[in-house]
This record gives sequence, C-alpha cells and structure tokens, in this order.
Amino acid sequence: MVVVERFSFVHEAHIAKANLESAGIHCCLADEFTVNTQWLYSNAMGGVRLMVEEKDIESARVLLESDFSDALEEQIPSFDNEHEHCAYCGSHDVVTYTKGKRPAFLMFIVLGFPLFTYQHGYKCNQCGKFSEEL
Repeated sequence: MVVVERFSFVHEAHIAKANLESAGIHCCLADEFTVNTQWLYSNAMGGVRLMVEEKDIESARVLLESDFSDALEEQIPSFDNEHEHCAYCGSHDVVTYTKGKRPAFLMFIVLGFPLFTYQHGYKCNQCGKFSEEL
C-alpha cells in the first residue's frame, strides 16, 4: 500500500477514507491513533496517512481532488432572506445573534462555574434591536 494523502486531523482523514470506500477503493489509515492521542506529534510524523493499493492510486487522487460543491448545492435548498425582517423597523438586514454571551463568560470567570444565561435570536443591524423570532 502507498500513501495517497496526508492529513493533520483524524476527522479529515476519516471523511476522505469514507469517500474512497464509497467509490469501492480499498484504503486504510496509518498513524490514526497516535495522532488522535498525541495531536502535537501530527506534524512531526507527517500526519495521518491515507493509504491505498498501488493499482488504485490514480483513481484515488482524482476522487480526492474532486469538488462536490455543485452536488451539495442541488441537494440543499437555497436560503431565502426575503421573509426575514426586523419586527421593529422592518429592515431585511438581520443576522442570527446570541444575546448574553459576554455576561455569561464574565460570570464563568468570576464564579468559577458555568452559570450561563443567554438567548438565541436575531439582531437587526439597522436599529440594533434583538428579537427571539422574526
């Protein structure tokens, strides 16, 4: 078996391995457990090695270099921002926002244990108001 690709993180190697296996290419990961337990060794060892048989190396490289973003865009519907508007000023310039992150972080630092009070919602970039629903 020969190395077709190297990865710094184990999860990236598993995604590539699953991609190759779904195409019928037999492959295995080397140094997976060492990098997973001692991740600082990753650069020194050359990362997690994805290995394939010599006869499959060209098809594996082509498959790993493929861009599947077009197929992903076909499967996921586009996000329509037209229906989102601020309840206070009517602007369409709203973003998802978590209210109370700073106080929750400060309470964690001061008290030493997690006591989080925050809300998920939307914030208008025009008027600055926060709302939980649009």
